[in-house]
Amino acid sequence: MTKPLWVFDLDNTLHNATPHIFPHINRSMTAYLQRHLQLDEAAANALRTHYWQRYGATLSGLMRHHGTDPEHFLWHTHQFPELDRMVLREPRLRHVLKALPGRKVVFSNAPLSYARAVLKLLRVADLFDDVMAVEHTRYRPKPDSSGFMRLLQRHRIRAAQCVMVEDSLENLRAAKRLGMRTVWVNAGNKGAPCVDVKIRDVMQLPKILSRIV
Repeated sequence: MTKPLWVFDLDNTLHNATPHIFPHINRSMTAYLQRHLQLDEAAANALRTHYWQRYGATLSGLMRHHGTDPEHFLWHTHQFPELDRMVLREPRLRHVLKALPGRKVVFSNAPLSYARAVLKLLRVADLFDDVMAVEHTRYRPKPDSSGFMRLLQRHRIRAAQCVMVEDSLENLRAAKRLGMRTVWVNAGNKGAPCVDVKIRDVMQLPKILSRIV
């Protein structure tokens, strides 16, 4: 079989965003909703969570229901003066990624500037052929199939030649519907019909190569 195109999510897939980065983004998004929708903190936080759960991204709900300018929203919610202290780098990640046959791209719902900054701090930026960020989906983030289709067109590749590595089950469902092979990065015990292989973290990828490629 020809070598696959590895499609990696960024946050909570290539690095652990839970301790520092996600709380910072959540606070920034809640503050944005407070400011621009004139909500108190509790209502803003509830609406942010509701849109994230319903659409897979808070931005999608804001654009759909409030006409929010995506560039304005992303700029204000992705300010990281101390990003270098927030990114948790796993030193073995570079070795693991180099062991995978085929080209690699990042497909993230984050803005491009943030994604590139994180990859640089992880010291793996040079290992990826492309970074497909939310701007490249015309602000229709995963799990919307539109972004996936743009990715396939951009790389002139069929879905069956791709391996999607993700922590979000909803995003993997979208990938699977298109015909991609799927790897779920999740520490829990349960699998799901849309998942071909489940791993605890990306460090396990070389061990499961024969099951996915």
